[in-house]
Amino acid sequence: MKLPLILFYMLLLSCSITVTSQEVNVDERLKPHLNSFFAICNTYNIEYNYKLNELKNITIVDTLASSSKTATLGMLERDKSTKVENILVNWITMLDQQILKIVAFHEFGHYFLEYDQHTCEDCGNIMSVTNSSYFDIANDWENQVKILFEQSPAYLKKQNQLVSRIP
Repeated sequence: MKLPLILFYMLLLSCSITVTSQEVNVDERLKPHLNSFFAICNTYNIEYNYKLNELKNITIVDTLASSSKTATLGMLERDKSTKVENILVNWITMLDQQILKIVAFHEFGHYFLEYDQHTCEDCGNIMSVTNSSYFDIANDWENQVKILFEQSPAYLKKQNQLVSRIP
C-alpha cells in the first residue's frame, strides 16, 4: 500500500516541477547570438537567468511587417498585462548574418539590458530606431557592444547601486 502512495506523490511532485519551470524555446539560428550576448552579460555582471525563464520564445518569424519601403526587423511581444513573452526577429534578417546579429543584440538589449527606449532615431548604434548602415555597426562591433552594455539601464542601475553602498 505504501509503494503506490509513494509513487503517486513522486508523480505529483514531478508534474508540479514541470508546470513551474518553463522551458524557453530558443530558435537554433539565434542561439549563437544569445550565447554570445550572455557571455558579455557575465563580463558586465548583468543577471539574465530570471528574465530568460520568464520568456516563452526567442525566435525568427515571418509575421512581422515588411514592405519595399520599411520593415519591422525585430520586436518584443507582450501579453495582455504587458509582460514580455517573446523576442521576435524578422526572417528577412537572415539574408545577412551581420544584420541578424545586430538585430538580435538590439532586441536582447531591450529585454535583458532594460532599454525601454531607443537611444536615437538613426545615430549608427545598436539601439537606434533605424540604421542607415548596418555595415558601419558591424565594422565597429567591439565598440558598439561596449556602448550597448555600458550605457544600458541595467548596467547603469548596477553601477549606481555599487556607488550608493560606498560609505
